[in-house]
Amino acid sequence: MPANAFNNYTDYGIGIGLRVPHYRHILEKKPVVDWFEIISENFMCDGGRPLEVLDQILEQYRVVQHGVSMYFGNADKPDREHLKRLKALVKRTQTPWLSDHLCWGSVDGRYTHDLLPMPYTFAAAKVTAEKIRLVRDFVEVPVCVENVSSYAEFHASEMTEWEFLSEVAELADCGILLDVNNIYVSSKNHGFDPYDYLNNVPHHRVGQIHIAGHSKFKKYILDTHDHPVLDPVWKMYAHAIKLCGKTATLLEWDDRIPSFDEVHNEALKANKFVHELETAKVSA
Repeated sequence: MPANAFNNYTDYGIGIGLRVPHYRHILEKKPVVDWFEIISENFMCDGGRPLEVLDQILEQYRVVQHGVSMYFGNADKPDREHLKRLKALVKRTQTPWLSDHLCWGSVDGRYTHDLLPMPYTFAAAKVTAEKIRLVRDFVEVPVCVENVSSYAEFHASEMTEWEFLSEVAELADCGILLDVNNIYVSSKNHGFDPYDYLNNVPHHRVGQIHIAGHSKFKKYILDTHDHPVLDPVWKMYAHAIKLCGKTATLLEWDDRIPSFDEVHNEALKANKFVHELETAKVSA
């Protein structure tokens, strides 16, 4: 049985990101991994080494696509050529769902290559939801939107971030990629209780979870993805799966990337919390 209406892939377990420093190890050693998450934009090309490696990975592993440049919060409509390339990759990977961020990042064709926070207004939620529906209908797979870490807020906001995420997901009738590390980072930067966030999103829409490490500075926390997961984030993860059920989980480690085994072992720590959840259900 699925954990919820937007998660039909509870057997996906724990995945890690497919990263260049690990290509040789994966292709030669063929380690046992539940699944790999790929950054879609890295493989939206006509050929060459990226697709050669991807095809070898697809022969042995399940792959899920994660995007970084759809910018659902942009004022402009999604670029049709981008959508065509994305759909071609979807057909190649047979990804059961794809995800991207609830943010904006470009204006008039100029890209910041950053995930910028949005004003949390009802008008923005409506426009964003329409774009998510458009993308989902075009690529013909379910879409999950991810909450981003943020370092600034808009005075124009009419609701909290979690209320905005919920409003967008309901209007778009889409899934949520719940990044618990991003929630923690933003909570420290903006002074809210991260558990208020976890408790008040539509849990039946959470189809995937991200965990990651972050860096602490004097006045803020930065989402760096270059550390093991910190204890407060693990505690939030444990709470999240209690609320959402067993959910496909991905460890992000994107900078100062250590050995494959170190990354994989860190990801597999999530199984402890999944096991505790399942044991508690049996005992109840």
